[in-house]
Amino acid sequence: MINLIRTIKTKRIMFAAGVLMLVSGCASMGSGTVAEKRDAILTMQDVALAKLYKEKPDVKAQIETAPGYAVFSNANVNIIFVSAGTGYGVVNNNTTGHQTYMNMAEGGVGLGIGAKDYRIVLVFHSQKAINYFIENGWTAGGNADATAKAGQKGMSVEGEGYLGDITVYTMTESGLALQASVKGTKFWPDKQLN
Repeated sequence: MINLIRTIKTKRIMFAAGVLMLVSGCASMGSGTVAEKRDAILTMQDVALAKLYKEKPDVKAQIETAPGYAVFSNANVNIIFVSAGTGYGVVNNNTTGHQTYMNMAEGGVGLGIGAKDYRIVLVFHSQKAINYFIENGWTAGGNADATAKAGQKGMSVEGEGYLGDITVYTMTESGLALQASVKGTKFWPDKQLN
């Protein structure tokens, strides 16, 4: 019986390590020049916005008339009681035309298992909200979702939320996850890309 418990624990640890390596590989910008990394982020942004506009056409006008918006790519893993994720993206200031490339990391506690790759689109409704996000970039809150998606097949629960002067849209690209957690997310400017 003790050997069985050890085997189960070992398998869980190996699974967790494998999923963490997968997630960090998905969220990593990898190698390349600064220009190549910026281009990759802008391509990710274009693809995410095209998908969002297809699903919610009214968001295009909202983004075009807003003071600014941001798009992030994130890979997240949840293993029993712990969740973690990393990602990257760009904040676009529609008033000044300036782009700020940023990183993100999240961690939390809760119940769940699985991994997912998803996009976050934030629409800023004031210049103050853009400045605060770039300078402080911290959010905290609860999260509950179910995802079973690969490419265009499967389904996920996706959402829209409001945080003061920011509207947040999330879209799952792929993954298999069932989780309910309380987590915090830290966003910060990428020193290399800015």
